[in-house]
Amino acid sequence: MTVAILGPGAVGGVLAVGLADAGVDVVCIARPATAEVIRSEGLSLRQGENVQTARPRVATELVEPVELLLVTVKAPALDSALDRVQARAEAVVPLLNGIEHMQLLRSRLPESQTVGATIGRIEAWLERPGVIAQPTPSVVMTVAEDVDDRTLGLLRSSGAEVKVNGSELEVLWEKLARQAATAAATSITQRPVGELRDDPEWGGRFRRAIEEACRIAAEDGVTLSADAEWAIIESMPPLLTSSTARDIAAGVPSELDAITGAVVRAGRRTGVATPELDRMLAEAEAACRASSL
Repeated sequence: MTVAILGPGAVGGVLAVGLADAGVDVVCIARPATAEVIRSEGLSLRQGENVQTARPRVATELVEPVELLLVTVKAPALDSALDRVQARAEAVVPLLNGIEHMQLLRSRLPESQTVGATIGRIEAWLERPGVIAQPTPSVVMTVAEDVDDRTLGLLRSSGAEVKVNGSELEVLWEKLARQAATAAATSITQRPVGELRDDPEWGGRFRRAIEEACRIAAEDGVTLSADAEWAIIESMPPLLTSSTARDIAAGVPSELDAITGAVVRAGRRTGVATPELDRMLAEAEAACRASSL
């Protein structure tokens, strides 16, 4: 069986190395420059002093049918990345932030079974094309209950802890409800989660934004506890930030619109007022514009 990985960056690279180490046939679908690096040097994963190098197959387009396609690009690159998928995947598992990407994937890949999923507890970044740093060797995926046994087995072959938990909307909203606030707040302030939750002003704003997101989720048919979501925020390492904040600070395209923007749009769709999330989104967008000057 073959697993294709569209976007072998930080997340995709970690999974590609794990799958290749388990003996799974892996093909990485990458842009030409990245494909050339992986083809000549392999894909290296650095965990502390340990460096593991895999040599998956690599191509700039998917031209052969595969059992599983993992989509690990960031949201702004999704539409153009899908142009590189020219063959059928029996199952598609997108590991993107947000919720709106599911509709796009199903419209672009109608012959595949697209399974809702999220990935968390993964601390990894791309040092350069083909080289990933992962200081904490932990990966947790949550997938929707309509996943088939073969796909589930392939996901677990990556070395990730894979949980099956509820419907697609339940899986996506459980992460998004707190991530919308986290992405915006860390982007506005460029401060870590620990400082924000302990700050009287930001702690209050944080909680109000999560409460708004939980009310939207409820209108979407997903019951979430704002207290439980806040408890997860409190359990996060104090120095944790977000990839959205890092991207905005670097002046590169971010997932702010796919995360916080998507929740604000869902609020409008369901008729739930989002004053705190509206304010956070506007401030984060301003920070994004300022960083790109």
